[in-house]
Amino acid sequence: MAFELFKESSRIIVTCNKRIAPYLEQEIKDLGYSPEGAYPTRIELMGTMQDCIRLNLNLRCASQVHFSLRQLRAKNGDELYRGLEEIPWEDIIPNEGYFSVTCNVDTPSINNTMFVNVKVKDAIVDRIRHKTGTRPNSGPNMDKAAVYLYWKDDEAEVFIDTSGETLSKHGYRKIPGKAPMLEALVAATLYATKWDKASPFVNPMCGSGTIAVEAALMATQRKPGLFRRNYSFMHFVGFEIGNYHREFQKLKDQVKEVPNLVIHATDISEDAVNVTKVNAEIAGVSEYIKTKKCDFADTYVPEEGGGVVYFNPEYGERLGEIDELEATYKRVGDFLKQQCKGYTGYIFTGNLDLAKKIGLRASKRIEFYNAKIDCRLLEYELYAGTRDKDKLLKAES
Repeated sequence: MAFELFKESSRIIVTCNKRIAPYLEQEIKDLGYSPEGAYPTRIELMGTMQDCIRLNLNLRCASQVHFSLRQLRAKNGDELYRGLEEIPWEDIIPNEGYFSVTCNVDTPSINNTMFVNVKVKDAIVDRIRHKTGTRPNSGPNMDKAAVYLYWKDDEAEVFIDTSGETLSKHGYRKIPGKAPMLEALVAATLYATKWDKASPFVNPMCGSGTIAVEAALMATQRKPGLFRRNYSFMHFVGFEIGNYHREFQKLKDQVKEVPNLVIHATDISEDAVNVTKVNAEIAGVSEYIKTKKCDFADTYVPEEGGGVVYFNPEYGERLGEIDELEATYKRVGDFLKQQCKGYTGYIFTGNLDLAKKIGLRASKRIEFYNAKIDCRLLEYELYAGTRDKDKLLKAES
């Protein structure tokens, strides 16, 4: 009897960047799933390929969705090859299709990941050619079927990479701008804030607009799957386009409009403001984002308060000079103290020495990574009343 990939249930591993896992786990729970394990860079659960389709379309914080095919024991490349060749690949990958292979290898007998990639590819191709007389092509492109191998010591596990190209890019950002944060990271930081998705959201120094756009997408329940039309799961034997269309329709049906939502995004660069407009238009949320070219200190902050002011200033690792940035961070602190009373302020930075120049005591320091840079999302309660003035002005020591 033929192996039917889309009717099997197996272990699903949803990966993410470091320090994002708690927010990814909550997303998965919000979809109605019960994760069986949570780790620094992955969440594990049980499900089917249909569940993988749903996860791919809905998750903001994920990188890849992996569906386990088989666990193997292998001490070297030959043993790995033999174990992989036993899998019925002819029932999984179209015999005249295309597939790519990625690996994560930590075993004493291997010092070259490319060698493992070739072993996996050869096992798949040889099995399909032996069973069907034809063979699929393979290469580095991640736009068709994708296979992932995890191999540590003498234990290996082979997965269907149901995502292919990473989910951490949400598909609407055609012009990224300078030193952009990945969309998945931005989404996680927004989940970490106190924003209620209805009150004012103010984003000075908006750059390419990723923070403002992701905020609008969250508020209107627009999921990343709305902006992407190709996933690895579409290129395996047994995929039925109708199952995807049903999940896609659910995304469209859950979109809601928020008539009173206003997100203020400003930047001193006219190019940045224009890029923000383009990205917001592509994402379908331009009506919610008011842009303005100005110095951040001239950003309009609605008087009603109760919302969020979110800064992502340069922090000296990629752009700008430290001396200039010290003055900028001090001005950011002055802006928060003087013009944002009644709001909750957030500053995402990878330079805690510069953060000291803000002159406010953070109520929370939430840990993240931006690429390999150790970062913090600093939270500031900007009290509206005079009773907390002394507490508000107390500088970091």
